[in-house]
Amino acid sequence: MGIFSDSIEKATANTFTRPIPKSPRAQMRFLVKSEKGTKAAAERLGISQRTVERYLTGQIKRPRKDLATRLAEEVRKRWQPRIRERATKKAAATGGIVIETRARLGFTAAPGSTDDARIRLITQHLPPAYAARLFDAHAAGASDQQLQAIAAEGLQEIYFKDRGRRAAGLQVEFTDIDYVEMDF
Repeated sequence: MGIFSDSIEKATANTFTRPIPKSPRAQMRFLVKSEKGTKAAAERLGISQRTVERYLTGQIKRPRKDLATRLAEEVRKRWQPRIRERATKKAAATGGIVIETRARLGFTAAPGSTDDARIRLITQHLPPAYAARLFDAHAAGASDQQLQAIAAEGLQEIYFKDRGRRAAGLQVEFTDIDYVEMDF
C-alpha cells in the first residue's frame, strides 16, 4: 500500500466503535468467522488449515512475525465493515474530508518566484465530491499515484484557486510528500 491508501485506511479505522482484537487467538477466531471457515482463513493467510485450528484451540499462542503481520492486516481489512461503510458514505455525501499534508506543492513558475514549488504544510477541508472520488478510487484498487492526483486536484481547486475565485489556469504539482493524514 502507499501513503494515500494507508492514510485512508487509518482515517477509516478512527471511526471504529470497538477496538480490533489484539491477541492472535482472538484475531484468528474473527478471521475464521468472517471467512466462514478454517480452510478459507488458512488460504487467506497462506498457512495450513491445521495451523489455523491449533491457534483456535490455543496450542499455538505466538505466530511468526510475518504471519502476525498478515493476520493483523487481514483482520483490520474486515473489522466492522458496516461502520466503515457508513462513515465513508457520510463523508462522501455530506461531510467531506480533512486532509493534512506536508509536501512539496507548487506549480510551473520562474525559479525564485512565490509560485515556485516549495514544502508547504496544509490542512484543508475537501468537499464531499472529492471525498467520494477518493473513496471510490480506493475501493476500486487505484494506485497511490491516482489517489495523489485526486487529492492534488482537490487542493488545487479549494486551497490554491479558492473555488475558482483566483489563479484560473493554475495546475498544482504534488511531490516530495513528507506525510499525509486524512480525517472525516
